[in-house]
Amino acid sequence: MKLTLSAASHNSITLEVELPAERLDRSVVDAVKRLSQRTRVPGFRPGKAPRVMLERVLRPGSVLEEAVEHLAEDAYREAVMTLPVLPLTAPSVEVLQGREGEPLIFRATIQVRPEVKLGDYRNFNFRPEIDVIDDPKVDTVIEQLREQNAMLEPVEGRGAEKGDYAVIGFAGTRDGEPFDGGSAERMPIIIGQDRLIPGFEDHLVGLGVGDSTEFDITFPETYGEASLAGQVAHFAVQVKELRAKVLAPADDAFAREMGSFADLAELRTEIGKRLERNALDKARHEFADRIIDYAVANASFGLPEGLNIPGAGPESEGLPDVLVDQEVEVMHDEFRSSLARQGISEEAYVKVTGQSHEDLHAELRPRAEQRVKVLLVVSKIADTEGIVVADNEVAGEVAEARERYADNRKLVGYFESDRGRSFIRSTLRRSRTVERLIDDWLAAHPEHPHLPHAEDDADRSVLQAASVEAAGSVGATDPAFLEESAPDAGDPAPAGSV
Repeated sequence: MKLTLSAASHNSITLEVELPAERLDRSVVDAVKRLSQRTRVPGFRPGKAPRVMLERVLRPGSVLEEAVEHLAEDAYREAVMTLPVLPLTAPSVEVLQGREGEPLIFRATIQVRPEVKLGDYRNFNFRPEIDVIDDPKVDTVIEQLREQNAMLEPVEGRGAEKGDYAVIGFAGTRDGEPFDGGSAERMPIIIGQDRLIPGFEDHLVGLGVGDSTEFDITFPETYGEASLAGQVAHFAVQVKELRAKVLAPADDAFAREMGSFADLAELRTEIGKRLERNALDKARHEFADRIIDYAVANASFGLPEGLNIPGAGPESEGLPDVLVDQEVEVMHDEFRSSLARQGISEEAYVKVTGQSHEDLHAELRPRAEQRVKVLLVVSKIADTEGIVVADNEVAGEVAEARERYADNRKLVGYFESDRGRSFIRSTLRRSRTVERLIDDWLAAHPEHPHLPHAEDDADRSVLQAASVEAAGSVGATDPAFLEESAPDAGDPAPAGSV
């Protein structure tokens, strides 16, 4: 076998394989045997029909096609087993020469797992940034609590003001005729939020309960209903209810209503402590993100050096499409779940925005590429740092998955599978790797305030990450799992393919 390698784009390689004519001749003999076993030829027992009769029943050239296909598959497997690569896809095969009596020459192109070359990931010159908690920040929380616990009381002795809660009835006409959606018996609004037509609520300021007003107003050119956009309408409006938000004074009585606090000072102290804990947690997370960004920026991705492909330039570097495509699907599922939590279906979103799935995937792709880089780089650092995750830890997460997703057999099945368990292991391993980098930095800088460790939270689970559930929904293969999987000599598309 003569094997010639060349680089293709997006971390793909092309294998040009040349086999001697005698191998093709033997493959033709084998093809006749296979075809005659599964093809019924009148007058011949299975496996006994000669080639000429087979091709009369099938078609001219069918035996050679069978021989070339099987020989190319076998030769591809042989070639790949000699290379330091992990194929991510089945090969795209093009036969360049396949005539009897001549060498068989074919070209196979595959995407391969990129080799990550780490740069510096420890000697960064930034530090965790912890927000300073001061009285104004505590004041802000107190005001939020007052807003959340405010009472709505009837307005007396004055007209409507912006910020008041009102119930109105209105009837709209255009050219003297009512129009769809232009009337309502009771419509709750907050005056000044411009929930209706911009400027509509300005006409209500100063009115009391029972008061009415009439006015003309022009719909915006960008109004959602095309038949009304830019049109003038006349409205008759009556204020039926009017209430104002009344905030309780920030005093000791208010503090006692918020919990078991003796006075306002104790409530403020507790709020300050919680803000400080949140600030430390936020500082650790942001520090982790900066460390990851630093490591990714200093890393490179390309073909394995052991290939020694001459002339492989920058165009061959980068990420395989198959890994990015998978991450786009994971992110799409995350987005779909986010919409569902807001009570919005994906179909409704697409209808309102006019954004197709292709548009959304194009928008997600740059972030998906960055996420794949993060997955690969942190996994490589985990190798370098010797981070391991015990089997019983993975088993614990799988057990939690059975409880958390008891009504979703597809997700449970994913997490119970080898692929899902490897995804859990890789996710835990990456998290532990970043936590070690943070802890090592803190140990080297004892003057810095302690930052709580992510694993200090006993209730924390890898399954809480939206990306993990989304990965289960699409049956994703973690790139770190690919690193642990060796290509099967009998399968041109190994377990790591997606």
